[in-house]
Amino acid sequence: MNIPILLQCPHQHFLKGLLRTPFRRYHFVFHPSPHLGSGIPCAQLLSSPGLHCAKWMLPSNGLPRKLCLQTTLEGHTEGLSDKEQRLVDKLYAGLIQGQRACLAEAITLVESTHSRKKELAQVLLQKVLAHHREQEKLNKGKPLAFRVGLSGPPGAGKSTFIEYFGKMLTERGHKLSVLAVDPSSCTSGGSLLGDKTRMTELSRDMNAYIRPSPTRGTLGGVTRTTNEAILLCEGGGYDIILVETVAGGDELQGIKRGIVEMADLVAITKSDGDLIVPARRIQAEYVSALKLLRRRSGVWKPKVIRISARSGEGITEMWDKMKEFREVMLVSGELAAKRQKQQKVWMWSLIQENVVEHFRTHPAVREQIPLLEERVLSGGLSPGLAADLLLKAFKSRH
Repeated sequence: MNIPILLQCPHQHFLKGLLRTPFRRYHFVFHPSPHLGSGIPCAQLLSSPGLHCAKWMLPSNGLPRKLCLQTTLEGHTEGLSDKEQRLVDKLYAGLIQGQRACLAEAITLVESTHSRKKELAQVLLQKVLAHHREQEKLNKGKPLAFRVGLSGPPGAGKSTFIEYFGKMLTERGHKLSVLAVDPSSCTSGGSLLGDKTRMTELSRDMNAYIRPSPTRGTLGGVTRTTNEAILLCEGGGYDIILVETVAGGDELQGIKRGIVEMADLVAITKSDGDLIVPARRIQAEYVSALKLLRRRSGVWKPKVIRISARSGEGITEMWDKMKEFREVMLVSGELAAKRQKQQKVWMWSLIQENVVEHFRTHPAVREQIPLLEERVLSGGLSPGLAADLLLKAFKSRH
């Protein structure tokens, strides 16, 4: 579920850009479900927790041919040293037992850029994924956790809302994980979200886990490590995962068409005191604006509500709407379809990320990048020609 938190603002210019400037869509990773298609792998868990069968229908001389590839978790761990194997086993055992220290260490492992640690992280993730799929089977195939995306500009009151909302959820018996996608500053080395010290009470709650997830300069996006942290949190028994991101730049007020189009629920914050009247007016304007947009779902119409984390107004209603959304999407099958699509998008995003990194670090390319970048910056070379030269250098070595 995607929820933009909007800063309550009395100005009228905030809807002017509503129907232009696309906003980058967030993609959340969900666990793979069986799906079939030409050239698309279908991962199906077999009797052993570590045994998978991937099937493709590939054209061979004009005729379809089935290919079955079997791998085991043991095969992935053959190259691990005894020390590495003990580390993976310790993190996995502690994680599924709900140990916060193991969850924190596991997320640190998946965030590492060290090649060997990335390999260890994938071994751990595969074990967690197999465990999670078994748990979902016991839950009649329904998702174990409710994943919620929350976005809004700095100052909209996201942290205040999360603290109030999170305390309400933990008091009702839920386990909440907050993954704050932290767009680190490339200039100062600092971050926009800071160390989350504003959520003082929630951070002391043993049924809540707050973790910043650095993007290393990618503002507002959900990174590979965020997606993998979601899986680890769910493996650790957290049934509500809240992914917080920051809107910035052209999306500073969160009112461009893109961010509104992707929203399942729009919340007008700080609806209290003298701001109640303008908040009602903004709510009405958003309701009207949403009618102009094409619906993304056949069963759900985005809602617009007013909330106040100071007085608590609208928070319970917001949670009720969120639960209603989840139930409707589950029954209709739209949630399962979105999860499959997001899983495929994640796979290609990872491929793109790794291919670009391989390209940039290739010896023939790496030595030419500074020279060509300098010529592009000075205006002596077009970006297109520079790209062609780098690609030719890359191809000539393959």
